[in-house]
Amino acid sequence: MSTVAGITPGGTASANLKTAHEASVFGEAIDYFNEAAANLDLDPNIKRILTHPSRQVIISIPFQRDNGDLDVYTGYRVQYSFARGPAKGGIRYHPGVTLDEVTALAFWMTWKCAVVDLPFGGGKGGVTCDPRVLSDHELERLTRRYAAEIIEIIGPDKDVPAPDIGTNAQTMAWVMDTVSMHMRSHTPGVVTGKPLCIGGSRGRVEATGRGLTIAIQAALEKMGKTLARQRVAVQGFGNVGSVSAKLLAQQGAIIVGVSDQFGGIYDKRGIDVEAAMAYVTAATNEKRTLEGFSGAERITNEELLELPCDILVPAAIEDQLTVENAGRVKAHIIAEGANGPTTPGADGLFSQAGVTIIPDILANAGGVTVSYFEWAQDRMGYYWRESLVNERLEEVLRENFDAVWSLAQQRSVTLRTAAYMLAIRRVVDSLLTRGIYA
Repeated sequence: MSTVAGITPGGTASANLKTAHEASVFGEAIDYFNEAAANLDLDPNIKRILTHPSRQVIISIPFQRDNGDLDVYTGYRVQYSFARGPAKGGIRYHPGVTLDEVTALAFWMTWKCAVVDLPFGGGKGGVTCDPRVLSDHELERLTRRYAAEIIEIIGPDKDVPAPDIGTNAQTMAWVMDTVSMHMRSHTPGVVTGKPLCIGGSRGRVEATGRGLTIAIQAALEKMGKTLARQRVAVQGFGNVGSVSAKLLAQQGAIIVGVSDQFGGIYDKRGIDVEAAMAYVTAATNEKRTLEGFSGAERITNEELLELPCDILVPAAIEDQLTVENAGRVKAHIIAEGANGPTTPGADGLFSQAGVTIIPDILANAGGVTVSYFEWAQDRMGYYWRESLVNERLEEVLRENFDAVWSLAQQRSVTLRTAAYMLAIRRVVDSLLTRGIYA
């Protein structure tokens, strides 16, 4: 295990890090932070701390394929901040995983946890691989080796991983079991997003999509509107996109378009979301894709972003809304189900055009909120009914949405800037109260 840490401001490592972050995902994340920090008149020394990750770990993961061949993959775990508590963030399996991306995601998790006032810092992990070409046995061996490599830095009081792109509840079960075997004790609180039978929380699977729906409802209420007859387009039909589309439709919205990585479907009269979900999850649909779904027009992901609609939900991956396509987006509200789907340049154009953006760190915080509930339930050994989980999720999100909305109105800033301002204040308060150990 190799660690990139202890970077000295002004030193060579710091200079190299800064150069690497230019025109990067992490660089874009820092741009949003800097805008909010300017509105807070943040102390330069505190700002310097907050723009550097606490720990970056790079590991090599050798594991044996089913055919006997040996592969070596690269894995990462970034713990961005511990100011408010243990690091918290998912594990991503994807061919495009890089240290820069994982650092940006850990950075966003820091502010996401803080904006909804959870007692966590930010973390993220990933392995550069394509899980679709690995068998279940290969995924298990890969996951257990990855978990063993980071076992010294994760735990209920250190860093609590969760599922992300390419991973799921079964992945978390393997991580939990690996850690428990090494520790010689049952350690359910080491991860969240687990199956119910080993300490998972009711409502966790739907939490991000449900939280996104709550955030959209809250924004519409502030505008004197309801979800009824609102035309919605959703990019991404995984857990977040499909659940939010289903819940929005149940509240009276018209889902005019949905898409996955292979493309999308469009019907101005409205798509039967539950039928689309059933089609994607059918045993005969080996690719788990919307391809071949009947009764709707085929479109590309790019076309979905530009559909005539009232609400756009980018719930796929980063950098989907850019300066190139921002002018063609017709939605009046953008609810960021994905992390970092809007580039800073596009964000500025949307602000000028009067488009309301519910930022990712607030819009998709439902998942980490219920992860917090799961972590707390594991620590207590007392598990809640699903109705209580959903009730408390709505309380947390609405209370903090109201705080962000009020701050945006008071300071005449966007919801994104207000969300960062609130989150930064909370992290800085914790940091200053704890002091600097040196």
